[in-house]
Amino acid sequence: METKYIPLYRKYRPQTFHDLIGQENIVQALSNAISLNRIAHAYLLCGPRGTGKTSSARILAKSLNCKEGPTLTPCGKCPACLDIMNSIPVDVIEIDAASNRSVEDTQAILEKIQYVPVNGRYKIYVIDEVHMLSNHAFNALLKTLEEPPENVIFILATTEPHKVLDTIISRCQRFDFRRITTDDIVKRLEYISAQENINISKEALYSIAKNSQGGMRDALALLDQISVLGVNKQINTNDINEILGKISYDSLYEITSCVIDADCSKSISLIDNIYSKGNEPVQIVTNLIRYFRDLMIIKNCSDKELIYSLTQINEMNYDKLKPQAEKFSVSEIIQIIDKLSYYASQIKETTDKYLWLELCIIDLTNYKNLPSVDNLLNRIQTLEKKLQNGEFTVPAAIEKPSAISVKPAGADIIEPDKIHSSSQIGNIKPDMSDFKESSEKKPEEKNILSTSMETVKSENIDTEKLWVSILQSIDSPPNRAFYSNLARPVEICEDKIIIAFKKEMFVKQAKEGAKKQALVDAVSKYLNIKNPNIEIIISDNIDLSKKPAAVQQPVQNHTQEENITKQEEEEYHAFVEAKREENKSSNKPVDSSSQAAMVKDLFDGKYID
Repeated sequence: METKYIPLYRKYRPQTFHDLIGQENIVQALSNAISLNRIAHAYLLCGPRGTGKTSSARILAKSLNCKEGPTLTPCGKCPACLDIMNSIPVDVIEIDAASNRSVEDTQAILEKIQYVPVNGRYKIYVIDEVHMLSNHAFNALLKTLEEPPENVIFILATTEPHKVLDTIISRCQRFDFRRITTDDIVKRLEYISAQENINISKEALYSIAKNSQGGMRDALALLDQISVLGVNKQINTNDINEILGKISYDSLYEITSCVIDADCSKSISLIDNIYSKGNEPVQIVTNLIRYFRDLMIIKNCSDKELIYSLTQINEMNYDKLKPQAEKFSVSEIIQIIDKLSYYASQIKETTDKYLWLELCIIDLTNYKNLPSVDNLLNRIQTLEKKLQNGEFTVPAAIEKPSAISVKPAGADIIEPDKIHSSSQIGNIKPDMSDFKESSEKKPEEKNILSTSMETVKSENIDTEKLWVSILQSIDSPPNRAFYSNLARPVEICEDKIIIAFKKEMFVKQAKEGAKKQALVDAVSKYLNIKNPNIEIIISDNIDLSKKPAAVQQPVQNHTQEENITKQEEEEYHAFVEAKREENKSSNKPVDSSSQAAMVKDLFDGKYID
């Protein structure tokens, strides 16, 4: 009868501490504990898959229960050793916590603890993937785990120790298994290949070790799978890549060359050929990510041995990829990896995966047309040098600002008590001396009251003075005083004029009737804008204690303007008196929310009755 085939990872499972690969610190600690007869009642073995946790538990159980033990070299022939090797649950009971996770399963274990061992010294419970136990099962185990019978030992194994309760961890001796290094895995694979007569190259063994991600079991399973190809030829790296569905470095090199040369048509053709061989779009993009990651390591590391250990590159591939890596900057490689990661996530979620693969390769071949961090930094540095050397000139397209920024009121502020009377408000005129020469030196200069927004922008007139000039264009003294005392400009530009008040009632007045029309007419008259866009808002940030600076009026017009202002003021007082009589005759109180409030602010805070 033919012997049943045993997979390599089971056939070459470590049987003693000497066979345990890559966990020297744990081997030393457990060996010393056995030699000194200082055996704990509970152990917690943590670490990635395939690093020797279950094997260590079995070796420890054999070392303790062997008829020649406790010993570091169990015989492997006594009934206790054979039971453990054949997984017969007599004194060493292995439990899968994923399928025995309830509190009832834990209670069944606790009921059998009281019985003495049959063939060995200890009854050992090995609970694999212990993090799968429920909280109730953990809590049921707590007391027994803390003080078990003298002949009972618990060995807990898990790949996710953060899911184990802290109360459980505190009752165990914890050992953390690390990933096995590539060199240690290769040495073990070489030994097994020699024992099994597997014809495989050393580069292929390195490829297996790097793809196993530090797990010996994964490496042995892949070696077992690939061994059938070594009957008539030597197994090489390409065979490993085909088994794993990986794209060869030659294909990835050609795609990257197309990215460098911005050859979109050739890159699409290469992608189509790779896809037609059975490679999925996600797999292609993932391989490209790994390839550019290897390029980044080549570019940043000078130690070849370190590069060989970190990547799947051999010496021949290194000589080929090194010049290609020099054609990219580090930021460009990072940007490309970021793009590939984005497309990988999109391909996983979409139904038309090949379409997104094509978009990905087209985007990569056009990466030089996209702004990169390096290009932006270079442009900023160039501008800084020009500014330092005085070589910078403002482009014609941005010489004229599109808006006039609002500036806080400056030093030329008249006192509040000097602007309360409407006669003084009527004297506010633009100050020609601040932004143009006097009429005597330049008689052909036009009057600012007939200016336009183009003139304002070209002469860069101060916003405060511009606001004063707009106020001067308001014909009615009450309306002029209303805006002068209660409003401040926020923004004055060709597209929008924003005026702010502090109180809601003044905003309502400014948005309605004669006051709104007065401001619209003044803006249209002064800035020569038809249908100006005026926005009235509320703002607590405006300062009403500082009044707009008065712009001096030409001397020759002073008497005439003063007479007109006096006449308008008399007309206004007559209007107020008539309004008061009308309200008294109709027994209606004066509306303090509008007219009275305005008059109060105009005349030193006093109502006119």
